[in-house]
This record gives sequence, C-alpha cells and structure tokens, in this order.
Amino acid sequence: MPTRLRRREFLAAALAAPAVMRGMPTPKIKDVSVIATAPGGLRLVVVKILTDQDGLYGYGCGTFTQRADLVVEAVNRYLRPFLIGRPADTIGDLWEAMYNSSYWRNGPVLNNAISGVDQALWDIKGRQANMPVYELLGGKQRQGAMIYSHASGAEITDTIDSARKIMARGIKAVRLQVSVPGYAAYGSAGPRRPDAGDPIFDPYAYVRRTLQLFETARKELGPEVHLIHDVHERVPPRLAVEFAKALEPYHLFYMEDALSPEDIDYFREIRRNCTTPIAMGELFNSPHEWNMLIKERLIDYIRVHVTQAGGLTPAWKLATMAEAFQVRTAWHGPGDVSPIGHCANVTLDLVCRNFGIQEWSPSNERLDEVFDGYPQMKDGYLYANEKPGWGVEINEKAAAKYPFGSFEKGEHKDLNGGWGVVRTPDGTVINQ
Repeated sequence: MPTRLRRREFLAAALAAPAVMRGMPTPKIKDVSVIATAPGGLRLVVVKILTDQDGLYGYGCGTFTQRADLVVEAVNRYLRPFLIGRPADTIGDLWEAMYNSSYWRNGPVLNNAISGVDQALWDIKGRQANMPVYELLGGKQRQGAMIYSHASGAEITDTIDSARKIMARGIKAVRLQVSVPGYAAYGSAGPRRPDAGDPIFDPYAYVRRTLQLFETARKELGPEVHLIHDVHERVPPRLAVEFAKALEPYHLFYMEDALSPEDIDYFREIRRNCTTPIAMGELFNSPHEWNMLIKERLIDYIRVHVTQAGGLTPAWKLATMAEAFQVRTAWHGPGDVSPIGHCANVTLDLVCRNFGIQEWSPSNERLDEVFDGYPQMKDGYLYANEKPGWGVEINEKAAAKYPFGSFEKGEHKDLNGGWGVVRTPDGTVINQ
C-alpha cells in the first residue's frame, strides 16, 4: 500500500511540474531557404531552416558544386513545401520521408538537398539542447582528428617542396600529386594539347610519373610521414591493379579512388595481388555501392562525401557498419564542402571509434567573412567547434556579396561551375 501511494504521488508531481521540466515544446518547421554563395570561388549550398520558436534555427551543407543550381531548386521547389509545418525533432523520420517522396532516388542532386535539411535539423537539435552535435551522438572518443593536406607541383621537386611546407606546420600526412609533361593530370595543372580542344590524359605516362614521384618522396621526406595519392578513377581497371602493386614499396597510408564506382568488382583483384591500403567512396551515393566493399573488407577506408550520401544521419549509420568490418573512415573534405559540412565531418571523426583520417582544406579571409566557426587545425589535428549545434553562424549579407560564379574562370565559368571533358590520346572520354 505505501508503495502504491508513492507511485501516485510521483505521477501527480510529474504532471504538476512546469513544462520546462517535462521538455521544451516540439519545434515546427516554419520556413526553409537556401544560402547560395561562393566566397572561395567554389559554389557552396547551405540550407537554413527556421522553426516556430523564436531564435531557433539551423544550417546544413548540401554542396554539389558541379550542379549547385539544381540542388538549390530541389530544396526550394520540392523540399520546402514538403517540410513546412512538420516537426523539426524527428530527424530520422523526416530523412526517410524526403528520400522516398521523389520515388526515383539515390541521385546526387536529391541526396545533397536532403543533406542540407538533415544537417540543419541536427544543428537545431544541438542548439535546442545547448550542446555540440557530437554530444548528441554519444560524445567524443578522441579530442582531435588527424588530417592530411595536399601537395602538388609541375615538377617532382615542386611537389616535394610543397610537402615539406605542409609538414613544417605539424601535419603528419600529405597527399602527393604531380603534373605529367605534355598531358593533363588530376590535382596538378597540366597543358592542353595544341591539336585538341579538350585536355589529354595518358594513363600510362601518369602511372610512370607518379611512381617516380613516390620513389623520390620516400627518399627525400623519410619513412615517418604518411603519404597518400589520389588516382581519381582515371586509369583502366587492369592498370589500377598493377599500379597498386607497384606502389607497395613506398608504404602509402592509402591509395585513393583507384577505380570508378562502375568497376568496384576489380577491388577483389587489387586485394588478391597487393597490400597497398585502399580508400574509396568519394562518388558513392547509396549503400548499394559501399555495402559489398565493406562486407568483403576490400577497402581499408571509406571516403564518402557526406552530403552526397544524404547527410549526417546516413553517414553515421555507414560508419557504424564499417566499424564492424574494421574499415575506417576518411570523409571527403575538399574546398567544395562548406564550413558547415566540415563541422559535420569532424563531428563524425570525433564520435566514431573507427576514424581513420580527415581530408582538410584551410579557410581563407572571404570564407571567414561569411562563416564564423570553421573547425580549427593545430599541429596536424582538427578540433570541433564547442558551441551548440555546429557552432557556426552565417553572415548572410556577406554571403550575398559572393554569388555563384564569383572568381570563376574558363570552363568552370562557362559551365556554371561544372567540369569539362578529359580524353585519352585516342580521343576517348575518361572518368574523372
């Protein structure tokens, strides 16, 4: 009898408690808008969600630079009317609803639009809880995330000098790329052939030149620095297998995107033939592309572009799956990710046990003018903003000063931020 009385008293007290003790009212989505800006010369798409609670809003990255205008339209014309009036705190439910509402799905435009909303909802939840997003995911498993930066040059000596400058800043891992005389090369400027309007890429000349680069790099930079190389899916599958084998003596941290998504079965051949660590996933859109590689342990690092996969929600699930198979994360983090997106990356880096490494692109004066709260790098490690949500505020007046197309030149300007065509010497269009 006394026990029953105590239960009744407890229930009565709970019902009589102030609303603040029972939790804040569920925020509803009042408006959805897009901040389209290019302060660094790359088209960045940020979704802003306003709620019906004063001062409660959030930002999310939906950047797909090569088709940025389409992401803006997907948000404004389709997701905005779909979302207004819905609760802002049911993030997983809203993700599934947006994903399925188009019927045709798993494409980069829709996934980036969904990512902008998804990340903005996580920002709202963090602001509402007065916590950084990483706290909502269970808290930090490490204090900082080891990063790598990019070294490139017209000559091998130029790339080595660039790497030394990066290492002098305390960065412990460097991606190396070098030009190929007479041809185009990813990650380093190359000439156009005078007899062709499009850049020409010779995969065999590229492989020979890159092997020379890494032989020199190991001699000049020593055994301790972690070296990375990005193939960027530009070589035929059989040559990719040979290339991975030939890189073994130089002990890479990993070889990135050795194959295109259309040729991922060839990773079995790479695994059977060599021990070079492999990273893959920059172009992946859905689990159909990464499930097999992870389950068969054919890659060592999953390198998905978080917005391309649909945002923080699916990326967190992906990381959890990868952990079970000893595959580490290496989220895509170039300049065409907004500071909001970089905050999402470092959040995942800190909360996931199977973190591997984080690609990092430094901020600049114009980016800092627009975005306040860019993650900070110190001695080769990236640290999260400790403010609620992502901890980023956007100066929308400053963002408006740099519309899409700002600082673009050549074909990037002509193609609205898109990429042109690269061909082999016989004129065949390559994957890039």
